[in-house]
Amino acid sequence: MASESSHTWILTASPENHEATRAHGFSVIGIKERNRTRALQIEPGDRIILYLTKVMCFAGAIKVTGEMYEDRKKLWPGKPGKADAYPWRFPTEPEIVLDEDQWVPAETLATKLEHIKKWPREHWKLAFQGQLRTVSAADSRLLLERMGASAAARA
Repeated sequence: MASESSHTWILTASPENHEATRAHGFSVIGIKERNRTRALQIEPGDRIILYLTKVMCFAGAIKVTGEMYEDRKKLWPGKPGKADAYPWRFPTEPEIVLDEDQWVPAETLATKLEHIKKWPREHWKLAFQGQLRTVSAADSRLLLERMGASAAARA
């Protein structure tokens, strides 16, 4: 259950890795080997917003439902030639799941998200380099509102 101390994270993944997460019912998320220190900061009740590279869109939100565990079974395709088992895993449940035609383009939020404003406007994409980062409560609310509106528009 989310609490006032819960955090919202943005996890950057490829559309291919996102599809693998979808294939598992958004019941598990994995963090790269090199991001163990950040993974240790994630707690049950935290929210993870799913940002997709290549298409530069937000595709949904999941809630962390349990503690981190290590598992090296391959679930995600990763980058060709750069296999990473994403071993730091968390049980999760879907909060907002968007179909591809509902994904929210990040550029539409480039002037609104506090996180993106740290970079020059023309370089907003830099805000999503690296796999994992936290965002403010205001950014979390805005992202959830936009994704919720996108999901509702189709319902």
